[in-house]
Amino acid sequence: MKLLLAKFSALCLGLSFLVVGSAMAQESSPDAMIKRVTDEVLTIVRADRDIQNGNTKKAIDLVENKVLPYFNFQRMTALAVGRDWNKATPEQKKRLSDEFRTLLVRTYSNALTSYRNQTVSYKPFKGQDSDTDVIVKTEILQPGSKPVQLDYAVEKHSDGWKVYDVIVGGISLVTNYRDTFRQEVSTSGIDGLIQMLVTKNRQLESGKAADRK
Repeated sequence: MKLLLAKFSALCLGLSFLVVGSAMAQESSPDAMIKRVTDEVLTIVRADRDIQNGNTKKAIDLVENKVLPYFNFQRMTALAVGRDWNKATPEQKKRLSDEFRTLLVRTYSNALTSYRNQTVSYKPFKGQDSDTDVIVKTEILQPGSKPVQLDYAVEKHSDGWKVYDVIVGGISLVTNYRDTFRQEVSTSGIDGLIQMLVTKNRQLESGKAADRK
């Protein structure tokens, strides 16, 4: 997990760009959608001094209201938990998804406040009109640093395209949690994994509360 968290600055910045209005449901092309909303969000973040100055609450509100409806958190959680997902009851699956969602929201929101003049390069999209599960490739360009490859795994639903994984530098966000989650389940069961996520989220919340004092 430490490896993953070390990459979150670039990763979550890219994810945070997926802020979108109601027009998203009408997008027929996932790459066009990501380009459009990325450009919109870059404009918003560049103009919002509160977010740039570390207003975590405002960043969380932004993510909660504009980003989350367009992610498939249950599939993301199932991929992260791996084969142990089938051991969970429906109630445990819901709790796992809720806690994993909270963890990602808080991480994304923190990354959003760290925006510093990054730009995005869009790679040629190779999907077909009939595809329902595709990869959209981009790069995050950072002044003074190497570009970071950031790819989105996107699936088509009845209400539009939804992201279910993000791959940064060739490493999947969700599957990079798998070893940690599997180890926790092997020692403490599904409830132990839930409690681990609860504890992590409380720690993140406490840290943000301390920062606001």
